[in-house]
Amino acid sequence: MQQLSVTLTIPIPADSVVISKVELEELKNAQLVGVYWSMKDLENRIKRKNEWIKENILYPANFKKILDVESGGFVFYPKSKGQTWSFQATKMAEFLEKHFKDIYS
Repeated sequence: MQQLSVTLTIPIPADSVVISKVELEELKNAQLVGVYWSMKDLENRIKRKNEWIKENILYPANFKKILDVESGGFVFYPKSKGQTWSFQATKMAEFLEKHFKDIYS
């Protein structure tokens, strides 16, 4: 088998770095560690209003049993007026990625 070796120099701008995809994912995930989203944060994140989020993500029984903190999940469902929604950002982001097809079908 023949082989061809080529040396190639590609300039990298001074304000940029090259990192592996694994490192990039770790950095993205680290941004969410220890962060809790409010309902407004979640609305901004997925570009949907809270009514849609409640109807399509938070209240369907198949999702609620996964999400509700009282079932071991990572979403605090308000129990009374004045309480606010709270979402563990890392786990909610993972849930949204994993269940995208289920949410929109």
